[in-house]
Amino acid sequence: MRHLLTVFSGGLSHAIIAAAYIVCHGLTAMVVTPVQNMFLPEITIFASLAYLPHGVRVLAIWLFGWRACLSLAVGTLVADAMFTSANIREMLEPLLLKSVAVGVLSSLAAFELLRLSGRNFYSGQARRMSWAGVLTVGALASLLNSLGQSMVFSGVIFPDDQLTVLTVYAVGDMIGLMLCMFGLMLIFRWMRLRQETLRHRNR
Repeated sequence: MRHLLTVFSGGLSHAIIAAAYIVCHGLTAMVVTPVQNMFLPEITIFASLAYLPHGVRVLAIWLFGWRACLSLAVGTLVADAMFTSANIREMLEPLLLKSVAVGVLSSLAAFELLRLSGRNFYSGQARRMSWAGVLTVGALASLLNSLGQSMVFSGVIFPDDQLTVLTVYAVGDMIGLMLCMFGLMLIFRWMRLRQETLRHRNR
């Protein structure tokens, strides 16, 4: 029974990760992309100035390590199929799997590089969540992702736009992570206040 509960809990967690990625990608596509497309149409095809799913990637790897990679990849593929227009998807399809791999593995690589350097920021390493630590990992992951994605799409990005795309990837990932962490802090605060309210009622 315990084994079945563990499997069910693990499967539920991975389903939540994939769903969270899809929702955040959808919010980016429906809110950020239309505005950005008015000012940077050539860049918007490849990168977003506020990419919320980067926060999901970093937080999922923080919680589950390498085990989150598959659900993140599934979430990315489903989100691309749902929210990327057919003409853009057709243009980028030969590179899509490489792009997905870079996006997912950049966060894992950032955690592992810092762990090997003696700074382990995975969940459970301290009593309280290290927000600064997660931001450090997110910054490194955004840099790795921007470099990797620029290499993946180098053949379809205009040479004059490559530096801009790289910068937008890095900045957009970090803004997305900070927005996700801000949302998470609000959720934690709401949960703490709710627990305190329930304790007062039970006295």
